[in-house]
Amino acid sequence: MSILKGVGVALVTPFNEDLSVDFESLTKLVEYNIENGTNYFVVLGTTAEAATLSSDEKKQVVEHIIKVNNKRLPLVLGIGGNNTLEVKQQIEEADLSDFEAVLSVSPYYNKPNQEGLYQHYKALASTGKNIIIYNVPSRTGQNVEAETTLRLANEFPNLFLIKEASPNILQYFDILRKKPEGFNLVSGDDEFTLPVTLAGGAGVISVIGQGYPKEFSTMVQLAFDKKVDEAYEIHNKMVEITRLIFAEGNPCGIKVVLAEKGLIKNYLRLPLVPASEGLYAKIKAEMAKI
Repeated sequence: MSILKGVGVALVTPFNEDLSVDFESLTKLVEYNIENGTNYFVVLGTTAEAATLSSDEKKQVVEHIIKVNNKRLPLVLGIGGNNTLEVKQQIEEADLSDFEAVLSVSPYYNKPNQEGLYQHYKALASTGKNIIIYNVPSRTGQNVEAETTLRLANEFPNLFLIKEASPNILQYFDILRKKPEGFNLVSGDDEFTLPVTLAGGAGVISVIGQGYPKEFSTMVQLAFDKKVDEAYEIHNKMVEITRLIFAEGNPCGIKVVLAEKGLIKNYLRLPLVPASEGLYAKIKAEMAKI
């Protein structure tokens, strides 16, 4: 599964003014990323506002991306939730013939303990599908601790990768240091991409990457090549914009970047709202610097 290496981007779902899905802009976004060095796509992740899409819309988005991508880049499908049996059933019933793996966020709101988190992923592993663990405590309210990740990694070979977005970078390093062969980690935090890749990570599943695919994929490749100074030059150039896009939540910031680049229109579905005028101005100013 080393095919999922480098920069994966968690694609946004572009909307029209009437908040219907904007498939034309989605085509533009996919093409822009393929042309500029993105390594793989994550479809229907949290960045896609998947929670606000109907099941019909999800199906249409998936079919559209498969068609436009036309087997050029590997694809990962987001299927997650806080009802283990339902998530397991969705994974079993999904047509995954066009996908390398499923990205499954740890259960949110319920706040299971570490044994509950272990049992959740054990149940998903029993589907036999390739599954990426996704730990994002800032959104789920519960951290999948390094020990739990390593326990899963050692017991279930099809849990082959973690998208780690803990705010504690030491947790990334602990997993990288102790992980079994064949298990990988990608950064789920754009700002940690470079140090985590240099420490042995397999790159990033990125939000900012879809707005700056050339810069981000170049930086990660330089990290793989251990060209540290050149990689940090790009990292330092991208830090401010990376922080700004998350200042009022995701994906409102990245949608400003993509709208300014003429790739999508700046609409979000409730409960999310577009970036404030102040943030929009800051992002635009930072883009001009880049």
